[in-house]
Amino acid sequence: MITDIEDYFTKGCGRCARFATSDCSTRKWEAGLNALRRICREAGLVETVKWGHPCYMHAGRNIALIGALRGDFRLSFMNAALLKDAENVLELNGPNAQHREVIRFSENETVSALEPVLRAYLAEAKGYAEAGIRPQKGTVEFELPDELIEAMDCDPELAEAFHNLTPGRQRSYVIALASAKASATRMARIAKFRSHILAGKGATER
Repeated sequence: MITDIEDYFTKGCGRCARFATSDCSTRKWEAGLNALRRICREAGLVETVKWGHPCYMHAGRNIALIGALRGDFRLSFMNAALLKDAENVLELNGPNAQHREVIRFSENETVSALEPVLRAYLAEAKGYAEAGIRPQKGTVEFELPDELIEAMDCDPELAEAFHNLTPGRQRSYVIALASAKASATRMARIAKFRSHILAGKGATER
């Protein structure tokens, strides 16, 4: 993955084989991505690189992240549960997301049309960061697969590590296991995930 911010806007994120080629998603959305960059920088945010993407910070907190896919590009807000979303433009990042946190663009020109809204949302997020306000931790409810319960019953170390995970990381394993139809597949995944759980990581973390 890239570590130089300029590489993202000229070559891509470095996470796949399309990096530094004309087929990279960032090339298709070059104008829109640069418009988002300009707006974030003019908002007084500190520009960094995290997870191979441009990340914008304020008061020591991550505020927003820029990303690009083949079908769209986007601005993702951190701690989005705090945002009032007065213009109703935020969308879920995926089917398992709990909060609406993403503004998607399917045309480069749309950024300019939405610029006043983007500036307002960034200013709102900055205000929360300055005040040290964070979203309230809600109760995360999910049902553990039988295979995971059985594995933890037989493995106290695994059980302790799993219960020490954040609710979001616990949920990531529930989702990963639920996608397997066969019990044997779920058991194999649990064995594969064990070292990750002991390390305090979520299912999709490296």
